[in-house]
Amino acid sequence: MSQQKYAEDLLVLTSMVYCTPLPTPLPVQLDRVPNQQELFTDPSYFRSIAGKLQYLTLTRPDIQFAVNYVCQKMHQPTLSDFHLLKRILRYIRGTTTMGINYSRGESSAVLTAYSDSDWENCKGTRRSVGGFCTFMGRNLISWSSKKQPTVSRSSTEAEYRSLTDTACEIKWMSTVLRELGIPLQYTPQLFCDNLSAVYFTANPAFHARTKHFDIDYHYVRERVALKTLIVKHIPGFDQIADIFTKSLPFADFTRLRIKLGVTLPPTPSLRGTINIVQQLKMGLAKMKPRNQIKEQRSSPSKRSLHEASSQTDKTRAGKEKAATAKDCTEKQFNVKLANRFSALDVASAA
Repeated sequence: MSQQKYAEDLLVLTSMVYCTPLPTPLPVQLDRVPNQQELFTDPSYFRSIAGKLQYLTLTRPDIQFAVNYVCQKMHQPTLSDFHLLKRILRYIRGTTTMGINYSRGESSAVLTAYSDSDWENCKGTRRSVGGFCTFMGRNLISWSSKKQPTVSRSSTEAEYRSLTDTACEIKWMSTVLRELGIPLQYTPQLFCDNLSAVYFTANPAFHARTKHFDIDYHYVRERVALKTLIVKHIPGFDQIADIFTKSLPFADFTRLRIKLGVTLPPTPSLRGTINIVQQLKMGLAKMKPRNQIKEQRSSPSKRSLHEASSQTDKTRAGKEKAATAKDCTEKQFNVKLANRFSALDVASAA
């Protein structure tokens, strides 16, 4: 499922059809982008393009954080913000055909969610950015990336607030599936890469350092106590929701984008998608070595030359035999063979 036509029309509208593509939508160090103090001269144009990019995120979760970051600057955009907006368009220029891939055989009634946060991501307000994504089997069904409403005093608090938002999403998805007549076979699982936040969900004791976010604490704890949610720890390397909280380098961004299911569309051929390496191997196997081709090309000519030479030798041998007999006769009788009948007549007359 993709929006290729919409992406191409957006590039035409912004005159970015022939721009140079980029591998990532945002640079890793956002605070080092130049011209951060110079205001952009046309804020309405900036808001128009940013709003159009929001519609593209319906099938492109890989640009969700980038578009959310740019939209936070819509009230007073700077020249650096406009450069970031153009960078997103340059990334779209190289990935216009990408979209979410859904597989029927890999879908099952198992809800899995990933939650993550970036503590104090915003340099101006010191608020954290939370993100999550939910899967039905291996298919991505919902995702989010947004700035948290309050300042978190610790990274554990930021992670726990993101856990609460993800738990609410899982609760809503479970209700929708139940109303559609699709019962959940297993308890939904929520993965988080913060050990302290995971321990808070399983420890019934109330900690003094969690009083300032007790509402979030009690909600997730209640979900776990009712056995409607299982919270597990996951290493940071395998945290898929990391792509919704910060800008990443190319290697990490590409790896998480593949895990989200954002890929190129399958080939329209009836043979299906064939690996390029296999195609090359098949082509090389059909190709004959150059030596063999040369031998095949040269063998007919050699054979014809050999036959011609042998025929010439036979002809020469026959001529030599005839010439030898003729010479011997002429030398012995001193008479040419052409006048042999005349010579016989002369001999008989004598």
